Amino acid sequence: MDRTFAVAIGGAAGQGVATPGDIFAKIFARRGLHLNAYNAYQSIIRGGHTFLTIRAGIEEVTCFGDHIDLLIPLNQDSMDRHIGLMKANAAVVYNSDTIKPGSLTQAQLCPLPVNQLSKGSRSKVEQNTLALAASLRMMGVDFEPLAEILTEQFMRKGSKVVTENLDIARVGYDYAGANFQPFAFPLPMSGMQYAVLSGNTALAMGGAAAGVKFYCAYPMSPSTGVLHWMAAHARSAGILVRQVEDEIGVINMAIGAAHAGVRAMCATSGGGFALMTEGLGMSAMMETPVVVIDVQRAGPSTGVPTKTEQGDLWQMLGAGFGDFPRLIAAPTDILDCFRLVPEMHNLADRFQCPGIILGDLLLSEGRSSVDPKQLNFDTEIDRGEMIVSADPANGENGYKRYKITESGISPRAIPGVPGHTHTAATDEHDEDGVLISDEFTNPAKRRAMMDKRQRKVLGIEAAVQPPVLIGTPTAEVTLVGWGSTSGVIREAVAMLNEEGISANQLQIRWMVPLHGEAIVNILKSSKYTIMVENNYSGQFARYLRSETSYVPDGCIRKYDGEPFMPHHIVEAVKEQLACKTHKTQQLSVPVHEIMV
Repeated sequence: MDRTFAVAIGGAAGQGVATPGDIFAKIFARRGLHLNAYNAYQSIIRGGHTFLTIRAGIEEVTCFGDHIDLLIPLNQDSMDRHIGLMKANAAVVYNSDTIKPGSLTQAQLCPLPVNQLSKGSRSKVEQNTLALAASLRMMGVDFEPLAEILTEQFMRKGSKVVTENLDIARVGYDYAGANFQPFAFPLPMSGMQYAVLSGNTALAMGGAAAGVKFYCAYPMSPSTGVLHWMAAHARSAGILVRQVEDEIGVINMAIGAAHAGVRAMCATSGGGFALMTEGLGMSAMMETPVVVIDVQRAGPSTGVPTKTEQGDLWQMLGAGFGDFPRLIAAPTDILDCFRLVPEMHNLADRFQCPGIILGDLLLSEGRSSVDPKQLNFDTEIDRGEMIVSADPANGENGYKRYKITESGISPRAIPGVPGHTHTAATDEHDEDGVLISDEFTNPAKRRAMMDKRQRKVLGIEAAVQPPVLIGTPTAEVTLVGWGSTSGVIREAVAMLNEEGISANQLQIRWMVPLHGEAIVNILKSSKYTIMVENNYSGQFARYLRSETSYVPDGCIRKYDGEPFMPHHIVEAVKEQLACKTHKTQQLSVPVHEIMV
C-alpha cells in the first residue's frame, strides 16, 4: 500500500469538515482511484472534535491506514492532536491567522493567510475552500475538476454562492502554486471511475436489489443512514417506508408485512435490537421470514453512540427466548454490505426464519469506492416454498401451514389465497396452526413441531459456504477476524509478510451457521493463531470455544471506540510471537493515534 495518499481534515463539529471531505472523495473516485474514508466524531451537535481521513490509491484500499500525507486542521486543537500521524514528506495546509504550527517539523508547513486572501469576508467558511484548492494544486490536480465539483456541490444554493466558491478556490489554487512545494508524485489517474458508497447506503441499496417492498425503522445511530436512503428513494424504488414509534413496533410491523407476503426489512443498533428480541421469537414461531440489520456501536446502554465496536455478537446469538433457527452474518466490507442483503433475504425466505445482518459503525458510516458494475440489481430472488395462488390439489381446508416435512420447511401460503386458511400466532401449534394449548399441552405435538423447525438447521448449514483461508497455508501466524476487521487485517498481513513474518488470514462472515468443524480444521494446521476483535471480552473467540472447544494461541482486542490501524495489529503480533505463550492484548493506544 505504499502508493496510497491519505488526506485528513480535522476541526470542531460545525466547521464544515464533511464538505471538503466529500469533494476530495469525488475527485479521487473520478480519477479512477480506490478510496477508503472514515469520520471520527463526537455525539454532540456542535463543538466536539471531528477527524475525517480519506485514503486513496490505484490498488484497492481496504482501510484508512496508519499515517497521513496531508493534514488540513481547521482549528488549533486539530493541529496539536494529530502530529503523530504525519508521514515523512507530509504537508499541513492551515489558516495562519488562527493556527500556529508549534513544534511540528517533520512536514512541510503551508500557511494560508485567509483574511488577506478572502479580503476579510466569511473567512470561517472560505478557509475550507482555500485549503481544499491549495491542497489539490499541491497534488497536481487541475483546477477544472475542482470547479466542476464545486459547481455541483453549491448549485442548490444559487449561482452567486457557486461564483463565490469558484473565485476563492482560484485564489487558493494560485497561491499554493506560487508559495508551496508540490508533492513529489502527482496524484495518479487510472481509466476507471468509481462510485463512492457508505455502508448504510450499500445496505439500503442491497434491500432494493433484494426486492424489499416494506422498510421501517426508528432512527438510531449509526443505522439511521439506511432509513434516510430508503425514505429518499421510496417512490422510485417502489418501497413503502415507515418511521415507527419504537423498535418494538418496528419488528412487529416488519413481521406483519412479511406475513402478508412482501419482503420486509428493518435496521437498528444494539439498544434498539434489545427491544426487538421478543418479536424475533414471533418470527421464528410463525415461521415468517424477516431481515434485521444491527449496526453495532460502543455499549453498554447508550455507551459511546458515535463510536464503533463489535460488541453485539452474543446478543444476536441469544436474541429471543427458546430454541429456534436463525441466520447471522457480518459483512466484511462496504461492497459486501450490498451483496449480503439479497443473500440473507433469499435464505430467510427459503428457511422461513429471521435473518440478522451484523454490521458496525466502521462500515455503516465509512465510505469506499465501488465499481458500479459490481452493484448488480438484477439479482436472483428465491422466495422459497411460497404459495401465492389457489392449488385445487389441496382442496378446501386441506392446507397445513406447518406441515411436518423432512426438511423442516413447510409450504407458506400468503393470507387470502383460497383454500389455504390457517392460523398464525405466537403460541405453539399443530400442523394446521391450531394452538396445542387450546386442547391440552400435547407433549408429542410439541416435540414434533420443535423437531420440525430445528431440522432447518441442517439445510441452512448446507446452503452457506464455509470460510476459506486467505494466503499461504504454511504461514507462521494466522490472524482470525470477523466482519469489518477484514480490510485492516488484510493490510496487516501484507505488512507482516513484507517484514519477513509469514502470515495469513481467516475472516469469518457467517456467524450462524458457523461451520465450526471447517474452521477448526483450518486452524489446527496453523502454527500460531491470533484472534483480532473490536471488543473487550473476545466475543467471537468465546463463541468459537463454546461451539468447538478451540482456543487460539493469542488475542488482540481494541475497545476504545476507534477501529484498528494496521500497525496496531502488526506490533501486537510481533510481541506475541516473541514470547510464544498464550496472550491476550488489550490495546492501549498513544494519544496521537486516537482519532478524536
